[in-house]
Amino acid sequence: MRQTCVLLLFLVLASCEYFNVKKTSPEAILKEELQTFNWNDVDEYPSFSICDSLTLKAEKKTCFQQVLTAHISGFLQDEIIIVSKDISDTIVLNFQVSETGYLKLIDAKIDSLTIAEIPSIETLLTKSLDSLPNIFPATKRGQQVKTEFKLPIIVKVN
Repeated sequence: MRQTCVLLLFLVLASCEYFNVKKTSPEAILKEELQTFNWNDVDEYPSFSICDSLTLKAEKKTCFQQVLTAHISGFLQDEIIIVSKDISDTIVLNFQVSETGYLKLIDAKIDSLTIAEIPSIETLLTKSLDSLPNIFPATKRGQQVKTEFKLPIIVKVN
């Protein structure tokens, strides 16, 4: 009986270790969460109201790119551009959409021949963004975030 009591007392004292609660600081939780966070992807891409009916993330991204490309291409087609040589170039535009939905052209990679033939091409591209419909910014975990993306635009002038 005495051995059983000693064994039971030992088990009770040894099992107290299992009841100790480890305290985790908010900083440690935040640090762990930030390590698992994918900073290069958003939950929802920037969007136009035309794209609201779409449900899949990839469809919304494609819709946004198509609306933006169509708008810029339409603007350039309405402009009277006179060239001495035929131009067939792909311009890569780097955009930034702010947390408030403001679209800004950061950079444009344009071939030197295109710049020589159409010196005002970058001004025209920037001007084409003035008449864009309202943009809903990208979201990450329910928060509106700033995003950057590249968009190729094909320019053909005969």
